[in-house]
Amino acid sequence: MATVYIFIFATISTLVLAEFYSSRYDDFDIQPLLENDRILLSYTKCFLDQGPCTPEAKDFKKFLSEAIPEALETTCGKCSPKQKQLIRKVIKALIEKQPQAWEQLVEKYDTEKKYRESFNKFIEEED
Repeated sequence: MATVYIFIFATISTLVLAEFYSSRYDDFDIQPLLENDRILLSYTKCFLDQGPCTPEAKDFKKFLSEAIPEALETTCGKCSPKQKQLIRKVIKALIEKQPQAWEQLVEKYDTEKKYRESFNKFIEEED
């Protein structure tokens, strides 16, 4: 769940204390990631600590420990409209192509299952 959380939040999350997350990764081209199952799985394994990380994935991952819990709790309250769109796109692709990895991410970042329902509603919203 958080993979996409991870992906999307990783791509958009650099500052947790700001009004909005940093726009640093807003122009990250996610299409190659979404169109290549091998790359998608590689990022997912990196975020789950199950495999090596590319330098880019490692950079994204370092922000996750702070950004993802806050974003889950607030249903992406600090995300810009562009970031919300990116997050939804990545999460939907992950759910479709790597459902087991998605479940592992969800379990990692929402072990108490407190935010799943509200985050699932967020994912299904129209951009």
